[in-house]
Amino acid sequence: MAATAVTLPSSGVPFPVSNTAARRCLLLPSPLPRRALRVVVSAATEAPPKPTPPPTSPSGIVLVDPSEAQRVHRLKAVYEQKVVPLITEEFGYTNVHQVPKVEKIVVNCGLGAEAGNSKGLEAAMKDLANITGQWPVKTKAKKSVASFKIREGNTIGIAVTLRGRIMYNFLDRLINLGLPRTMDFLGVNPNSFDGHGNYSLGLRDQGVFPEIPYEVGGKKNGMDVCIVTTAKTDNEAFRLLALLGMPFSENIKQDVVIRKKRLKRHHFLSKGKGKGGRK
Repeated sequence: MAATAVTLPSSGVPFPVSNTAARRCLLLPSPLPRRALRVVVSAATEAPPKPTPPPTSPSGIVLVDPSEAQRVHRLKAVYEQKVVPLITEEFGYTNVHQVPKVEKIVVNCGLGAEAGNSKGLEAAMKDLANITGQWPVKTKAKKSVASFKIREGNTIGIAVTLRGRIMYNFLDRLINLGLPRTMDFLGVNPNSFDGHGNYSLGLRDQGVFPEIPYEVGGKKNGMDVCIVTTAKTDNEAFRLLALLGMPFSENIKQDVVIRKKRLKRHHFLSKGKGKGGRK
């Protein structure tokens, strides 16, 4: 059989082929039409991107998503749109930078006897990370105290410092979720300012936050919350937190210090040896 020349689509150089069967094997499939190519390209471009998984801590806890952290929180929007004009008009500020604002929130959790237990320490750090959305750090003892069996450098608690949008997120959940779910809640004490515009409060149970599951018989860990503001006086800080929604108690008058009854010497003596007891 006479040889025939076959030209491939990719290269324009012809080469001889001896038989027809070999010539059929060398025939390449025809390329897709332009319409089909357009459909494939459009489908590839319109496919939704795969969502990136949120960041995780070393122990596997899912923390705040970066896209969520960059979003303006509603409490910060309320501060910028409503609180700033009201407090500026009330105190007569002439500059925007004079308006007090929440600078940071420090959450501290003392562990007590659980500080020496590695499992209890890890569980407490997981709970605080779930509540605040940020992994806490361990706090060390600065001095040795023999009566409390504490040595210098031992872990005695955990703490976390919140700033930015995560701070507003935690403050919003503390005001609208945590405090109202507290048992027999009648408002927070308005006299817990330190004289420099900073407010501190304590929670006996972390279970008031929905991130902590309720377990029967489980140990209840408390925590201390310190809200640091840029206010120069306690009156300005009180007005700022009140406008943000902090539920201050109306039964306790402001600027009134509650003093405990001073115990005398005979109160510490055993029965029968004190004043008025049997001899």
